[in-house]
Amino acid sequence: MQMPENLPNQPSNGLQSLLQPPRLYGVASIFLMGIASFLFVVQFLDTTKQPPASQSATAAAAVADPFRDVVLTAKSAIVYDMKTHKVLFEKNADAQLPLASITKIMLTLAVAESLPLDTVVTIPYDTSPPGATERLAAGERWSVRDIINFTLIASSNEGANILAAAANDSVHAKFPASPAEDATIWRMNSLAQEIGMQHAYFLNANGLDLSVTQAGAYASARDVATMMAYAASTSPLLFSATTEDGLHLRGEDGDTTTAFNTNEALGDIPGLAMGKTGYTDLAGGNLTVVFDIGLDHPIAAVVLGSTHEGRFTDMKKIVPLARESVTGGR
Repeated sequence: MQMPENLPNQPSNGLQSLLQPPRLYGVASIFLMGIASFLFVVQFLDTTKQPPASQSATAAAAVADPFRDVVLTAKSAIVYDMKTHKVLFEKNADAQLPLASITKIMLTLAVAESLPLDTVVTIPYDTSPPGATERLAAGERWSVRDIINFTLIASSNEGANILAAAANDSVHAKFPASPAEDATIWRMNSLAQEIGMQHAYFLNANGLDLSVTQAGAYASARDVATMMAYAASTSPLLFSATTEDGLHLRGEDGDTTTAFNTNEALGDIPGLAMGKTGYTDLAGGNLTVVFDIGLDHPIAAVVLGSTHEGRFTDMKKIVPLARESVTGGR
């Protein structure tokens, strides 16, 4: 603002006070302090609504765990990530329970390491009555490979006994510390110890109950997962037929038979690599599988002590949750 020429160069004090802007500093300070106080109160109230960091982390973990609400009929179960070596889920995983026909996995491992798969065995007795669809007849000649497939898929107890007897001398020759008789069962137990099955022992080759109080084989769900991981890692082709609904087999002399898979959950397990059922009065319903959730990413799952149908229902619950658990980044 330019001053008139007839005014002094320095305005008087009265004029100076008119030309200066009003003094609002005190009012502005009070106004700004009010806004700051308001914002502080709002932030404080919002903070009190938030749970502590530890509670938030716990809640997030619960939401992230796909298994948090799963309910199984099985007495014991485990889901094991074979690639990361992490347990994704467990329920009474160390309880020692009857194995039933899951025993035939260990039998197969013990037989195959001592007896070549192309060895031809003469069937010593009928595995089923005449006329049965699933049957190996006395006098027929079958390769060890075909007897294994028949035994695993049809869950044949007589097939298991024939395999154990056929391998006995070879096992004893390979492992001189074994007894001259029942060498195959001895090797089943020693192999279980070697691979870290802490609660396992085998009294027969097929897993059938020996009495109303004594099972033919025992192990924990964690033991079974260990066995399945070992089998799938060392001998995947040995168990590949267990992924089929059934097989039509032909013996060395042209005899034929059929084996139907006892695993009713086959179609509900994408990427299935191997599996085995088991059922006896003492064991209840058992089921174990290995399946891939991605390229070279196998998962071993086990349910023990369920019911005849409940084992399949339990496994159908577990498989998608295992997939979600891994793909969700846990």
